[in-house]
Amino acid sequence: MPHAPPLGGLLRQYAAGSAVACEPVDEGLLNRGYRLRTTRGRYFLKHHFDPETADPTAIERRHRATQRLADLGVPVAPPVAARDGRTVAVVGGHAYALHPWIEGRHRHGGQLSAEQCGRLGALLGVVHASLERVMPAQRRGRAEPLRSADPTDTFALIDDLLARVRRHRPADSFDELARHRLRERRVLLERHADRRPRRGGSVGWVHGDFHPFNLLYQGDAPAAIVDWDRLGVQPRAEEAVRAAAIFFVRPVGTLDLPKVRAYARAYRRTAGATPSQLAAAVHRVWWERLNDFWMLRWHYERGDTRADPQFPAASALAVWWTREYDAVCEAFGG
Repeated sequence: MPHAPPLGGLLRQYAAGSAVACEPVDEGLLNRGYRLRTTRGRYFLKHHFDPETADPTAIERRHRATQRLADLGVPVAPPVAARDGRTVAVVGGHAYALHPWIEGRHRHGGQLSAEQCGRLGALLGVVHASLERVMPAQRRGRAEPLRSADPTDTFALIDDLLARVRRHRPADSFDELARHRLRERRVLLERHADRRPRRGGSVGWVHGDFHPFNLLYQGDAPAAIVDWDRLGVQPRAEEAVRAAAIFFVRPVGTLDLPKVRAYARAYRRTAGATPSQLAAAVHRVWWERLNDFWMLRWHYERGDTRADPQFPAASALAVWWTREYDAVCEAFGG
């Protein structure tokens, strides 16, 4: 098995029995996960190796937050404590955490009914409201909202990426699509550069990475929200919009607006958010999408192609969203 975890050293720290089988879980771009079966049960073993989130002390803080959320009834999967009471095991300089295995499957928006879309929005609203209850009060609202992207910087990035596309050999269909989208995006930014938003609205505690691969379903019901590595203080309504743009994007790069509407109404109700807050968040996330090229940067700067399958729909969405801006705003606020 590639990157096999040190099971002997790990399991000695837990009362979890001996390893019977360990298989890598395919999903996940930034950390490694394993389906682990032992003589005591089934677990999800997570190897935290993203440098931005792999500090053991920070991981423990996030673990405590998920336990407090579980105590409120939020569907999460808090980690298993080791013999010493800690929830992070460090072996060979690497951080690992053991979670109970949650049987379930991931579901994108196309697999959800309108009612289930409402339950999804309500769930995210409950998460935001519950985080406000369980996280340290002294940090609430302290984070400074990030400045919106500067189109001058984006134009320079587009030029750099176009140069990288030209140099790539052998040229392929991905290069052709990348070149088309980069040129198209430059035209859109030139046309809409005067619509750069101000700093974000009110901030609060957010999951930070709420998308289909971080939500497990059992039947029609959400069973567990996983991967809390990006837990932090950010504009809350923007997480709701950003999540919808992932859950409800169609393969052709459009949003399923009736499902977005059901989701947004339920989110506003449980999070206590107003239509105007959602409208401002829509504008900022739209601008973020216009200026964002992380998938192309992974491909051309890192040689990392794991996000390539997402690029066609994501890049088309920015174009469609610009054209249908008013309809998108109405769906989130109506």
